[in-house]
Amino acid sequence: MSFGDEAGVEFETSRGRDWPSVRQFNVFLANRMGALLELVRKFESTDVRVVSLTVVETADCAIIRLVPSDYERGYEVLTAAKYPFTESDLLVVKLPDDDRPLLTITKALLSAEIDICYMYPLLTGVGPLGNTAIAVHVDDFEAAAAALEGNGFTLFTENDLRE
Repeated sequence: MSFGDEAGVEFETSRGRDWPSVRQFNVFLANRMGALLELVRKFESTDVRVVSLTVVETADCAIIRLVPSDYERGYEVLTAAKYPFTESDLLVVKLPDDDRPLLTITKALLSAEIDICYMYPLLTGVGPLGNTAIAVHVDDFEAAAAALEGNGFTLFTENDLRE
């Protein structure tokens, strides 16, 4: 058995995304007065907009789920400020023009047997037309994207958030 450069073992360690996705940051903050203000100020002092934000609070800390208008610049802001964070994928779905947009989205995901872990709205319009949209975190992104697109829904990408 050989190791290192001469091992000659070829394998793939990851797979590219086959669906239109958006990355969110999960920022860990101390649960104290003014912590969220400090985080928001870090972005407001740059050209990066906070497109979506939600707070999951516990007794000791808060997890801020944040979607910036520019993923790379958002990463730089958080890293420079030395915030502890992780990243995760989201599907950003354009709300359909009907009376019950959330119902139609959740029905489409249920029919494909996709579990919705959480969802929250975007604060700003998406794309050149300023479309309203919702961020969705699911258990199977590829199947969810296929189900939504198969039912005529529009999925946005990180490039759409920059516009």
